[in-house]
Amino acid sequence: MATRKNTQTPARHAADSHDLIRVHGARVNNLKDVSIEIPKRRLTVFTGVSGSGKSSLVFDTIAAESQRLINETYSAFVQGFMPTLARPEVDVLDGLTTAIIVDQQRMGGDPRSTVGTATDANAMLRILFSRLGKPYIGSPKAFSFNVASISGAGAVTVERGGQTVKERRSFSITGGMCPRCEGRGSVTDLDLTQLYDDSKSLNDGALTVPGYKPGGWSYRLYSESDLYDADKPIRRYTKRELHDFLHREPVRMKIAGINMTYEGLVPRIQKSMLAKDRESMQPHIREFVDRAVTFTTCPDCDGTRLTEAARSSKIRKVSIADACAMQISDLAAWVDSLDEPSVAPLLATLHHTLESFVEIGLGYLSLDRPAGTLSGGEAQRVKMIRHLGSSLTDTTYVFDEPTTGLHPHDIQRMNGLLMRLRDKGNTVLVVEHKPETIAIADHVVDLGPGAGTAGGTVCFEGTVDGLRKGGTITGRHFDDRAALKGTVRKPTGVLPIRGAATHNLRDVDVDIPLGVLTVITGVAGSGKSSLIHGSIPAGEGVVSIDQAAIRGSRRSNPATYTGLLDPIRKAFAKAHGVKPALFSANSEGACPTCNGAGVVYTDLAMMAGVATTCEDCEGKRFQASVLDYHLGGRDISEVLAMPVTEALEFFGAGEAATPAAHRILDRLADVGLGYVSLGQPLTTLSGGERQRLKLATHMSDKGGVYVLDEPTTGLHLADVEQLLGLLDRLVDSGKSVIVIEHHQAVMAHADWIVDLGPGAGHDGGRIVFEGTPADLVAARSTLTGEHLAAYVGG
Repeated sequence: MATRKNTQTPARHAADSHDLIRVHGARVNNLKDVSIEIPKRRLTVFTGVSGSGKSSLVFDTIAAESQRLINETYSAFVQGFMPTLARPEVDVLDGLTTAIIVDQQRMGGDPRSTVGTATDANAMLRILFSRLGKPYIGSPKAFSFNVASISGAGAVTVERGGQTVKERRSFSITGGMCPRCEGRGSVTDLDLTQLYDDSKSLNDGALTVPGYKPGGWSYRLYSESDLYDADKPIRRYTKRELHDFLHREPVRMKIAGINMTYEGLVPRIQKSMLAKDRESMQPHIREFVDRAVTFTTCPDCDGTRLTEAARSSKIRKVSIADACAMQISDLAAWVDSLDEPSVAPLLATLHHTLESFVEIGLGYLSLDRPAGTLSGGEAQRVKMIRHLGSSLTDTTYVFDEPTTGLHPHDIQRMNGLLMRLRDKGNTVLVVEHKPETIAIADHVVDLGPGAGTAGGTVCFEGTVDGLRKGGTITGRHFDDRAALKGTVRKPTGVLPIRGAATHNLRDVDVDIPLGVLTVITGVAGSGKSSLIHGSIPAGEGVVSIDQAAIRGSRRSNPATYTGLLDPIRKAFAKAHGVKPALFSANSEGACPTCNGAGVVYTDLAMMAGVATTCEDCEGKRFQASVLDYHLGGRDISEVLAMPVTEALEFFGAGEAATPAAHRILDRLADVGLGYVSLGQPLTTLSGGERQRLKLATHMSDKGGVYVLDEPTTGLHLADVEQLLGLLDRLVDSGKSVIVIEHHQAVMAHADWIVDLGPGAGHDGGRIVFEGTPADLVAARSTLTGEHLAAYVGG
């Protein structure tokens, strides 16, 4: 008798059923009860217009909860040292894996932080030189510009065998920090002519430092110190008097009958003004610092940050300073040429790290490049270096627009890296606008339909083909291609740049046409920013809008940042005959319970703090008495809750007509921020929204030349059209617009293109094409030309 084989498949193991990340009822920021299921071990791209809720879902919900749960695995003691994270507003988050966030936050602007220190490449080089460098000068610390050389000696008391014994001990640490510049590579000098007028005496008001007004205590400290004659012009001071005035060490003394600490003017200004971060200074102080401080390369270490001893130790005639100054692609080749069995594992790891730089398209950087000078896209790719060789699998990688700052040629390489991470068995979540990256997705989540309050819902989930046919804004614009212009504008003049040699530029001469839309293109690292920002300084007649982050606390909002709140406050004050300060939540009108924050924070030590809406003002931030004053039937809190488009109508006509406010609102609507409410905290705006806010603020500046650095960053395909319309309006109003850009739609829309290359780093820095976009497509002589031709179907 024939036996029947059991053809049933074995039951699926319970562990294999967790193939989805499930999100139910997400309500972070503008998300409206979003529920989605994301497949694991796949590449999922999140799309939607700027401000539709992509970052709120991916970063503030999924990644934030993953990080919070990991932090909770540590003891309460360890958690006390970690940043406290609140649980995001979501009903269910299921199937999460460890999240590794690779975002576009700029790297710390600390002057001692470099590309090498941020990626551990420097640490490996220091070990290499301490082992192989000739002459031998010491441990790896001797090659570190963050370690100072110190030595000391003295008596120490030791308990031994029940007796107290005194012993003499000495110690010394050999560090690599240049003592003159303290490892910064540059020294600051104060221009004394900007501090005082030496033809005047102190009693005649010689000091010109902001805040040092005759009669004020800062001024009287010098004019009444009796160390020198306050009636004598400063240029007639003796050497001793000038030293006491400028460089005297701190000393307690009686001045104007009060015990005070007297200190020379130079060290006092260095401590009070120069120690602060430039961006956090008040505008008038920043202007003074820019005038008075000159940064010069340290003469002792020649900008290498290292001691003479550290520079004297060499491997094959190359010192560690030479190695860090090399282009990384060249350094990788040099490391590869070293054959030393004693340090073979170290050489292999170092070579792998350097090769990762080249692979990710950053081979043009050098390890001594200050981390603060990297763009957002470069910083994100430097952070990726750590993960490329990782053996971890089943983790979730979260990327924020990884193609930012990348030429179409480099985007293909980035796509390959994202797919490699996925193919190792990881879940890859990407927030992205570029169709080239959306096209490689296994799964697409499209949020929208609009931005701000009009967004926050899932419009589409599925494949890329499904997105194309789905009818959402992203789907409709997915295959959009800007056509080349039939006719281009004629320039009204030229802006000559001669002998530009900043960074990798090779003595470049170029004429930038004025009165037209000029686009500067080229692969990442070809010298675009060096050419424009290095040769056309922002100042007289030039308005430069770069990608630097907007600084602002949760009290800052579009109304305070753009200066819109001033005319609004004055309009309220004038209508009721009271002070404008009453209508500020940071001044006299603030609710006393929450100090104008609208929420009350309760600190719970190592657990996440709790923010509750203030019961007295109900989150409106103002005193109840202030809300009794109305303008056009609205109180100040209702005005701040308005979106820009509604406020534009409100301040445009009728009782509330305020021309000054209307002008600013007009510019905000012009850059596509009509949906943002006036009082929305800056901290909740997306990257694209912040840049457009900056653009709107600068549009009122008096300038004939506008320089924009990648204005399409963070912009949806549909928003790019609006940006092109804005650029056209600027040019048609008589301005000259120069745009550094990788987006093919902006290239196709240009009147003139300047293409740099042909490669990056020392392979770039030359002009490879100048002309109209049509000529560039016809010639196809450069990488940009080939990609633009493919884009327009030429």
